[in-house]
Amino acid sequence: MGLKEWLIPQDKHFFSMLENESNNVLEGSKAFLEMLNNYENIKEKQQKIKDIEHQGDDFVHEIFEELNKTFITPIDHEDISALASAFDDVLDYIDGTATRLVLYEIKKPEENMIKLGEVVLKQTAELNLAICGLRNIKNPKEIEKRCIEVNRLENVADDIYKSSVAQLFKQKDAVEIMKLKEIYERLEFATDKCEDAANVISDIVVKNS
Repeated sequence: MGLKEWLIPQDKHFFSMLENESNNVLEGSKAFLEMLNNYENIKEKQQKIKDIEHQGDDFVHEIFEELNKTFITPIDHEDISALASAFDDVLDYIDGTATRLVLYEIKKPEENMIKLGEVVLKQTAELNLAICGLRNIKNPKEIEKRCIEVNRLENVADDIYKSSVAQLFKQKDAVEIMKLKEIYERLEFATDKCEDAANVISDIVVKNS
């Protein structure tokens, strides 16, 4: 251990906490897509997603508690905070969408809802791989590749969202339009937050590689 490392110890457990949160978001994405693809017993499936979201809240609280009492961190305080918050937002939007599918008594998810669910799952999978690479940053180009793919997928989601909303307004039932539009908006917000997380990871790589 060099003199600098001895004088300024760093709490590497922040990486473990971020990895735990990322894994949990990935599990939430998987559970949500499974709900859409196998649209039965949806109240039970929605409750499973709610439980994952509650676990995510615990991870976020743990991270912020540690940040409040730790002076030296392996990456910047603000980056850890921004990343934890972005992941939390992704899971909140997934949970909120699942809840609305039940509350609004949606009989069957539209095809584009499933496509957006697939995009969110792909994004969270890429983010999870990127997060796992942050601990040592041995391969910054590979991490950046993951982040670029998350951004590309967000553009795909934008196109799906715009097409979906355009189709909605061809329907006659105003109430149904409002329900479905809100669901699509929340899914699109989830993809935006994935992009936010990817941008933070990219910044971390630039600062620390």
